[in-house]
Amino acid sequence: MEKTIRKRTEEWEKAHLVPYASLSKNTKGRRHKEEEDETRTSFQRDRDRIIHASAFRRLEYKTQVFVYHEGDYFRNRLTHTIEVSQIARTIARALGVNEDLTEAVALAHDLGHSPFGHSGEKTLNEFLHDVGGFNHNIHSLKIVDELEKKYPKFNGLNLTFEVREGIAKHTTDYDHVGPSEFSDHEFPSIEGQIVDIADEIAYNSHDIDDGLASKMLNVNDLMTVQLWEEIYSEIKSKYPNEDSKVHRLVSVSKLIGKQVRDVIKETHRNIEKFNIKTVDDARDAQNKVTLFGAEMQKMNEELKKFLMEKLYLHYRVVRMSVKAKRILEDLFNTYLNIPQQLPPTVYDSFIKSGQDKRIISDYLAGMTDKFAIDEHNKLFDPYERV
Repeated sequence: MEKTIRKRTEEWEKAHLVPYASLSKNTKGRRHKEEEDETRTSFQRDRDRIIHASAFRRLEYKTQVFVYHEGDYFRNRLTHTIEVSQIARTIARALGVNEDLTEAVALAHDLGHSPFGHSGEKTLNEFLHDVGGFNHNIHSLKIVDELEKKYPKFNGLNLTFEVREGIAKHTTDYDHVGPSEFSDHEFPSIEGQIVDIADEIAYNSHDIDDGLASKMLNVNDLMTVQLWEEIYSEIKSKYPNEDSKVHRLVSVSKLIGKQVRDVIKETHRNIEKFNIKTVDDARDAQNKVTLFGAEMQKMNEELKKFLMEKLYLHYRVVRMSVKAKRILEDLFNTYLNIPQQLPPTVYDSFIKSGQDKRIISDYLAGMTDKFAIDEHNKLFDPYERV
């Protein structure tokens, strides 16, 4: 009997990937049993399901730093996700681990983000403080496990354990480890860890680009940051006749490349240091395996501190954050007090749940910035059609 394309791919993985890579044929499986696909491995199938999910499409109109109407140049949550995926795949390929698993986790890592970025998440967390709070990692998992409705026999996307683990355990400065279902190991697979560091590389680098393009940051101030100064000075010296936009864009590209190379080098060092031989060795190591080296970590911390002070706390960003909080507070409270304003399906779920506030929170979290603003106008502007 002729082998399927999937089986040939699985054999390729076994022959070419490193021993501590997650092989698709060794997946711990799905919550609901399904027949295997003939052409795609389990992780490739997960990737495709994520891309076709409604929550993935909505990322286009969700805030990264700048709300969608600030301009079409700036990153949104979707373009950020694509950049994370690209960086993560580069690192995964260099390390010889599973690119498809890495890509699937990267594409899903921000599905649960509320409108208006971290400001929106903080606001939803305040609403639900007495019932467990709101965390976008846990909500991402809820989306792929329950809220997406595309298949006849189950809710959710029915993703593999490994992708769900990567989503739940996605950890950066702004993220926290998720449900206890994945508590058997301290860390996710090495592929999941790669997404964590790729996320950090992506948002630090593109926030510099967007900050400079928006004029909220200026190059002179950035020259006080060692990591940027070294790269930007070299680019200006090498291309003195180019304009400042080219200097900025080439510098951002070089910044990403320098951090990626450092991660690859440090990860190889950690693999030897912790004697990583299997998938679970990476999960149970003394520390994360995929990290920056000590010098790069120090420079990266300096950069993050600068961005916090000069960009994330810039008065224009703060104004939008406060406005976002006000919009979500108004929507939450009016839905809670007069739930008949909710769409029928959401209202029915709210009533059947015994008026569980999380039903409203789930509805709000699924909104794009644009939808939330439009909905606020419909409910509070007397001249707006409802």
